[in-house]
Amino acid sequence: MIPQLYVYLKIVLIFLIFDSLIYLRLRILTTWKSNTLSANIIWWSINISSYSCIFLSLFFEWSNFSAACLMFFPISFLLGKAILLFFIIMDLLFVSFSKINKRLTNSIRQSAIDPNKKSIGRSDFIIKSGILLSGIPLLAMTRGFISNLYDYQIKHVDLILPNLPKSFEGITIAQISDVHAGSLYNLNAVERGVGLLLAQKPDIIFFTGDLVNDFAKEMDDYLPVFAKLKAPLGIFSVLGNHDYGDYHFNRFHFNNERRVTKQQNLINVKEIHHKLGWQLLLNESKEILINNEKITLIGVENWGVNNPHNYGNLDLAMSKVDSFSPINLLLSHDPSHWRAEVLPKYPTIDVTFSGHTHGGQFGFNNPDYQWSPIKYAYREWAGLYQEKHQSLYVNVGFGYLDYPSRLGILPEITIFHLKNKM
Repeated sequence: MIPQLYVYLKIVLIFLIFDSLIYLRLRILTTWKSNTLSANIIWWSINISSYSCIFLSLFFEWSNFSAACLMFFPISFLLGKAILLFFIIMDLLFVSFSKINKRLTNSIRQSAIDPNKKSIGRSDFIIKSGILLSGIPLLAMTRGFISNLYDYQIKHVDLILPNLPKSFEGITIAQISDVHAGSLYNLNAVERGVGLLLAQKPDIIFFTGDLVNDFAKEMDDYLPVFAKLKAPLGIFSVLGNHDYGDYHFNRFHFNNERRVTKQQNLINVKEIHHKLGWQLLLNESKEILINNEKITLIGVENWGVNNPHNYGNLDLAMSKVDSFSPINLLLSHDPSHWRAEVLPKYPTIDVTFSGHTHGGQFGFNNPDYQWSPIKYAYREWAGLYQEKHQSLYVNVGFGYLDYPSRLGILPEITIFHLKNKM
């Protein structure tokens, strides 16, 4: 059996077990048991349809909008079921604890409540609360799908760099990351986002990886849009984990004709950076000069702590960096690189610019508090982090991946203002 299909079927089997638990409990505690045929048809039709949608989106190629729709319904439904399952498990624990407690205390008595009087029992209340709350993810994620995917936010960040040369005082750097062109389906909205960036008139633009999901051809419709990006001191870019094609070329697609090899696809991705006028930094450095003063930009290929395919070589990228360079700025797609290699090995790197996490595409992100499930996978996942004199900024992404929704974590264009003092 195809390995990827085998894994998929195992996951579906686990979910079906959970579905059966939910269904059986609902039949016991609701009126479904009075209309078993309808309950069976409705419940299992919805579940089978949702798993079929995921199967179709993973193993067949679709237009970006069709793929987004195929993924939206089943994942929203799964989130709702996860909440309902939590309440069902909580109810079962309460019931089990109650039975054990009665046996231990020998206090089983007949209820004194009038059997003709209608009341809501504890289990009934818990399950109905779960049903009510399980609808919240669908409503919230629907808003995230309809309104938030292209709601680009401009974030201004002051970077205080004590050694910043006077000629660079007041320079602005724009950062975007994680375009994921293979997911985008609203060309006008993307063009509007690019216009928002240009309106900031940055002196330099950084792109920190994941231009595509898998294929270079995903950028065909968006090349004219991103070609509009211009900056007086240049546009500099690095590759992200998705740009190498590892996730597509290492998995099965039923209608995959393999028109290009993985190697040729990577060549094509790199060529897109060249066509756009972006200076792609592949484990190398570049000096920017103003009035005979300079700062150094360093760019590495993708490197992440938990990534099975690491191509970055920070030692090579730093090998030609002038030891007297007053400011060194690093572009590295995966923020885990900062703590793993940058902090312990290269104290001369002042700021690292990353992306990759998307901020989990769900959570809370404001000046006073930020949270997302992605924080349990990445210690640094959104915004500015500092350790002594070194900083990391994690951009939460321009596009999105897989699940077509953003809630609380909106697409971002970051504008950095370089200063040598507060």
